[in-house]
Amino acid sequence: MATLYDFTATALSGADVPLANYRGKVVLIVNTASECGFTPQYAGLETLFRAYKDPGFVVLGFPCNQFGAQEPGDAAEIADFCKRAYDVSFPMFAKIAVNGPDESPLYTWLKRQAPGLMGTRRIKWNFTKFLIDRTGKVRARYAPSTSAQALRANIEALL
Repeated sequence: MATLYDFTATALSGADVPLANYRGKVVLIVNTASECGFTPQYAGLETLFRAYKDPGFVVLGFPCNQFGAQEPGDAAEIADFCKRAYDVSFPMFAKIAVNGPDESPLYTWLKRQAPGLMGTRRIKWNFTKFLIDRTGKVRARYAPSTSAQALRANIEALL
């Protein structure tokens, strides 16, 4: 069985990042978008990251343009928006597909480990969240409407 640490992702800078770099941390993976009704969740995600990064928590943002074309920018535009609008300091990665024939292998794995409601695997919208424990195993999946604040107790339990 794979763990988070078996995957590599491309940072917004273009560098390949082995997700094994996050070994031993509690990780929240989120598919993001700059022009979505849920985009203000960046603020809550950044607050969580700053509050819990020292004890070993990290948010990993994966921009996605599959839902209403709400992430139209290139890597530089995404990085600029995240910094300017929300002062995002957690790691952001290159734009990916989370569904369909071109979906990221990471998301194929995440969806298998934590299906959605009634066993569905498809990501339904931007800001779907996956919480991963310190051993690299998926512990929970959260709907786009679930706020960052609502995750605090679950994050604290894993820390």
